[in-house]
Amino acid sequence: MNQRYEKQMKKGVLEILVLKLLVREEKYGYQLIMELREESGEVFLLKEGTLYPILYRLEDDGLVESRWSVPRDREVSRKYYRITDKGQRELSEMCKLWQTFQKSVSLILDRD
Repeated sequence: MNQRYEKQMKKGVLEILVLKLLVREEKYGYQLIMELREESGEVFLLKEGTLYPILYRLEDDGLVESRWSVPRDREVSRKYYRITDKGQRELSEMCKLWQTFQKSVSLILDRD
């Protein structure tokens, strides 16, 4: 498959996927990268340079909040992200939009 097309298609859904993973519990960046990888059957193999700008954008838009953990013993401090109430509402709207988009694309792709 042409990587340019694949990249464009993936780019359109990353924010909704990140928000969806944060619904369950707060997570730090590496956790999000690994969950996206595992839960997508390795279709979404993000690098930190792709994920963090998404998280910063979501935070700027008020859809997620972040906090730094307090390190214990030899742990390092990690920045955790959690979805906000506004993020929950926006995710719901994004899911509806995605389902409409998916159905519309399928109508065309499934034509004989």
